[in-house]
Amino acid sequence: MTASIRRTVEVEGVTLERLKSMLGAYNAHLKLIEQRLDVKIAQRGDLFIVDGELEAVERAEVLLQRLYEESAENRTISPDQLHLLIQGSQTEREIAPDEEASFQVYLQTRKGKIHPRGANQHRYVQRILQSDISFGIGPAGTGKTYLAVAAAVDMLERNEIQRILLVRPAVEAGEKLGFLPGDLTQKIDPYLRPLYDALYEMLGFEKVAKLIERQVIEVAPLAYMRGRTLNHSFVILDEAQNTTPEQMKMFLTRLGFGSRAVITGDITQVDLPRGQQSGLAHALRVLEPITEIHITRFHSRDVVRHQLVQKIVEAYEGFDDQQHKLNVEAKRARQARVQEAILSNDLAADAQHDAPEHISTGDTVNDVAAPVDHSINQPVIDQQLK
Repeated sequence: MTASIRRTVEVEGVTLERLKSMLGAYNAHLKLIEQRLDVKIAQRGDLFIVDGELEAVERAEVLLQRLYEESAENRTISPDQLHLLIQGSQTEREIAPDEEASFQVYLQTRKGKIHPRGANQHRYVQRILQSDISFGIGPAGTGKTYLAVAAAVDMLERNEIQRILLVRPAVEAGEKLGFLPGDLTQKIDPYLRPLYDALYEMLGFEKVAKLIERQVIEVAPLAYMRGRTLNHSFVILDEAQNTTPEQMKMFLTRLGFGSRAVITGDITQVDLPRGQQSGLAHALRVLEPITEIHITRFHSRDVVRHQLVQKIVEAYEGFDDQQHKLNVEAKRARQARVQEAILSNDLAADAQHDAPEHISTGDTVNDVAAPVDHSINQPVIDQQLK
């Protein structure tokens, strides 16, 4: 049993209004923290006394400091924000001291600053900003696509790139977009809607429309990328698990000078025809030795959507793990039966090989093995010869 400890967290200079934002209505925020982290929190002015197991108390310390930061300018903290902060309190503890300085990063957009949440998102953003090619792999709701778009907008605003390209395989249409009504943009809009939503949130609808009209922001199906060389561009390939190995190779080789590419996807949600290998899974194996390409893997604990989404992802992961174990056990059982059958056949073959080959059906061992006296029949043979 882990011993209980007590820590005191002090938030100096906190105002009454800011304290109300931290605590929530009727201390609702503190009650939720106590429930989720299994700790006890007592508040006395600007002091918070936390009791519980070591790991939970350390998470509560991080969380109270983050609540204090979020309460600046008397901003109201919603239950959804608190849920994300509680999640972040776990991953922030995983940041090594020597990494902490490099993790003080944010992305600037016209609508404000975007701060990554948790260690994995911080690493992901750092790798996007520092590498020409980055992969973000993980379940839905981990911020892979949203942060990639935010990084693209940030670099566009700082004039580090000249345009943003949004690319997605239109698997549901079998990449045969010519049969769909409308022009190119109208054909692929439904498949790129999540990317548009992120752009609208960061730049505003009118600004996005103007940038698309000037072709500063360009949308294109993956099939239309062949033969192009993309210079001074930020290219995002979303839903990359639905590419084929040939399409993935084609996309990666489009990159030109001064460009950056981010590939996002979830290898557990492949919509390709049965038997078709995912280009994303294939690329992760092929490109692993290349140190200049960085891969960030997200997990269920990194989900930054509704709390229920995280539980759903965890439930599916647990089910998939259990099915994998059952499949492995069934495979081992089949292999054991095959080995047993092979051994049984080998023993039978050895027994047959060791038996006398001249024994015929109906003969006994004694009949065959008994010596034959040829002198008994000799007179008869001599008489026949005469």
